[in-house]
Amino acid sequence: MRVIVQVVEKVYQEAHIDIPDGLAEESIRQHIIGLYNSGEITPDLNIFQVDFVSISATIGQQPQEAA
Repeated sequence: MRVIVQVVEKVYQEAHIDIPDGLAEESIRQHIIGLYNSGEITPDLNIFQVDFVSISATIGQQPQEAA
């Protein structure tokens, strides 16, 4: 029997980064988004929490034998 199991989890990641002093709130957002989009922040992201959301299973169809 083949069963397909799907697990849904919510993953929280955290990074401690340095940003230039004196930036306005919007500039801070743009700086962080730029780091994320460029991939520069990815190596610094650490998983610090995983919340279980759901699990489901579907039993696959057995092939019909020819008569």
